[in-house]
Amino acid sequence: MRRGFQTSAALAATTIVLAGCGGGERQDANEPSGTYALEVVDASFPESQSLAADSEMVIKVRNADSKAAPVVAVTVDSFSKDSEQPGLADPSRPVWVIDEAPVGGQTAYTNTWALGELGPGQTKTFRWKVTPVQAGTHEVKYKVAAGLDGKAKTASELAGSFTVAISGKPADATVDPDTGKVVRGSSAD
Repeated sequence: MRRGFQTSAALAATTIVLAGCGGGERQDANEPSGTYALEVVDASFPESQSLAADSEMVIKVRNADSKAAPVVAVTVDSFSKDSEQPGLADPSRPVWVIDEAPVGGQTAYTNTWALGELGPGQTKTFRWKVTPVQAGTHEVKYKVAAGLDGKAKTASELAGSFTVAISGKPADATVDPDTGKVVRGSSAD
């Protein structure tokens, strides 16, 4: 009898653990299927930057549809790039360090930020504060989505890119002796 109790307890514990590890309803079960008329109304990122000088990338998305989009999301490709050095466990190396990502926009998806439902006529602003750490000319690509799971789609492909020249010369910086704060100038070539 004792053995049966132990077996039942073990099965119950296993069931609880498995239910918490991906069991249950599919992640995309609640995303409605549909097409949504979203538009990028503003996209900016400085074309000339300097190593170690803060920059800001902004993408504003508006819902031009008569119905709410389930989730407005932006995927950014190219804040990093792969090194060609052989034998690296992870060849991805940052071009920009993300100092601040869109507030409340974190997702489980790589390089994707989401700011929730976007009602008709509403605009949401995605803002990244970044610091360039790799000199050269780089292209940053982005894509806007109306959902995270593939059921909600934009009426037309919303993608764009920025070409950015990062100077190898760091930005001028001094420390204000009165406040102790760093004062940055611009030395972008």
